[in-house]
Amino acid sequence: MVSFSRRCLFAFLLAAAADALRVPQACPAIPSLTSFNDTALPDLFTFLDGRKVKTLADWACKREEISTLMQRDELGTLPGRPESMNVSFSGNTLTIGVTQSGKNITFAPTITYPTTGTAPFPALIGMGGVSIPTPSGVAIIQFNNEQMAAQDTAASRGQGLFFNLYGSDASAGAMIAWAWAVRLIMDALEKTPEANINTGRVGVTGCSRNGKGALVAGAFEPRLVLTIPQESGSGGTDSWRISDFILSTGISTQTASEIVQENVWLSSNFDQFANTSVNKLPFDHHSLAALVAPRGMFAIDNLGYDWLGPFSSYGAMISARTVWTAMGVSDFMGVSQAANHTHCVFPSTQQPQLNAFIQKFLFDEQTDTDIVETAGNYTFEVPDAQWAPWSVPKFV
Repeated sequence: MVSFSRRCLFAFLLAAAADALRVPQACPAIPSLTSFNDTALPDLFTFLDGRKVKTLADWACKREEISTLMQRDELGTLPGRPESMNVSFSGNTLTIGVTQSGKNITFAPTITYPTTGTAPFPALIGMGGVSIPTPSGVAIIQFNNEQMAAQDTAASRGQGLFFNLYGSDASAGAMIAWAWAVRLIMDALEKTPEANINTGRVGVTGCSRNGKGALVAGAFEPRLVLTIPQESGSGGTDSWRISDFILSTGISTQTASEIVQENVWLSSNFDQFANTSVNKLPFDHHSLAALVAPRGMFAIDNLGYDWLGPFSSYGAMISARTVWTAMGVSDFMGVSQAANHTHCVFPSTQQPQLNAFIQKFLFDEQTDTDIVETAGNYTFEVPDAQWAPWSVPKFV
């Protein structure tokens, strides 16, 4: 079994991030999957060729398999780094200019510094803003994700700076474009020590549609040490499969077939599954969340909105957490579902839990983040006969 000294937390996280940036060698080939069909959540510990995931090295390959499939069939392709990037810093503005194939774009995240603490500061990147209370001693990096890739309506596809660079016909949906921009923000911060940000202690957060984006950014940018999706619903922490089931019981919940008609968060490649059967997907959003492991993740939900599919999120996140469990760090991933409150208005009941994650992952303090709580009457354990009929190994 793998176990980790809490004193070595960030050394481990940084090493894991470096490993995640490397394409694993000798991994199983990814099949065409023309006949994949499973009503249950796909097993996180079985390769699609049937081999079992038993070790951390196996997980590196499984992670690559999930990443490849999600880009191909749902999110669109995450481009590599552009040909060139120029960074300048003035006042509280980080100006990032990039060039690709003779095309240029510029965007400028702003940094709000804390009035307490010591530089260089830990930071949270706010996907379209921050809805959680600003933590003491933490800088907030405001990222205008809608400038990078529009998310107004279903007519927004191909609009924004990302598509000015890569073409309006790029396969990427808005969320993978945002994740690409977050990667550039991390690159820029590493090049700009005068910005006074500790690049080893940066997280990402967002609420609702921007919570979806925060989860995708956390999944695909391994230098982020903490991911906090808030009330993200379908396309975020929810399972496509479980949301379809909830809708079939008469509860009005956002599903894949609705979401592709509403907006452009996902690649148009996803339409073939959303409009036929999500059971044909060789992954689900428990798989997306699992890409964050072993880094910190705190999934925040609100039981007051059926549209957000809180049970769908609960089932998916409990299933995803099994990867952290297999690594011996289950407490690095928390789930908290509060009672009914206004959407994206953070309830005080979740403040101690949020504080625990902030202190552990942004300040390297010893806190209790072994949190799995719901104000609902939900029960879900893995193996679950209906949704997750697979066992959880202990990686060696």
